[in-house]
Amino acid sequence: MITGASSGIGEALVIEFAGQGARVVAAARNTAKLQQMQTSLHQKGQHMLAVATDVSRETDCQNLIQAAIDKYGKIDVIINNAGISMRALFQDVDIDVLKQVMDVNFWGTAYCSKYALPHLQASQGSLVAVSSVAGYKGLPGRTGYSASKFAIQGLMEVIRIENLHTNVHVLIACPGFTSSNIRNVALAADGSRQGESPLNENKLMSATTVAHKIARAIYKRKNNIILTAQGKAIVYLNKFVPHFLNKMVFRHFLHEPNSPLK
Repeated sequence: MITGASSGIGEALVIEFAGQGARVVAAARNTAKLQQMQTSLHQKGQHMLAVATDVSRETDCQNLIQAAIDKYGKIDVIINNAGISMRALFQDVDIDVLKQVMDVNFWGTAYCSKYALPHLQASQGSLVAVSSVAGYKGLPGRTGYSASKFAIQGLMEVIRIENLHTNVHVLIACPGFTSSNIRNVALAADGSRQGESPLNENKLMSATTVAHKIARAIYKRKNNIILTAQGKAIVYLNKFVPHFLNKMVFRHFLHEPNSPLK
């Protein structure tokens, strides 16, 4: 089961697992895109069930889990990938924007994990959260996004400890900057969409590569993965020279096009 499945890393994960013969339940709000994906995969003899889902709604998450059980009878893996970003200084951002980011990123993960957990315990399966290096280091202009990722990682760590004796595998996957549309649809201070990525998307790790690495980590039942050299460097430096890293991160985001730090 993959949330946020209609684009970016989510879509790449659907293609990755369906191509390996998995029966995939793909969840997203974009029903038209899900139907296109389902048709394309079925034409290749691959399995995908499309379930329209807004993960910020608890009932949608309950219905998603039930749809998977009704169709396949069990859940082996759930990947909480659905997420949105934002770009604005904390002093400027509307509180409703922070709430919206938390509702999708954190509560969407919490809802789906909560209702999937009994089934994962039965199958001794894998619970996965796609987090970010922003869950290790607060990123300026991304207060809501970083807060949601820190919260997700705390949630997943506790679930892992609580399930040491049930053999549920919990993976926290932290991509660095990945080529996707998450920055294009990131929320501005007033809740409108940013519309244009501030990064050179062609120089970032592809969603396909991220999906492949996450799949390998699931098969190996790893606890944590941090992707990209830049992401690993940020986590390492934050452990030993956090004040120095604060200055580096500030300078990096200061020089973004139309940076809110200017």
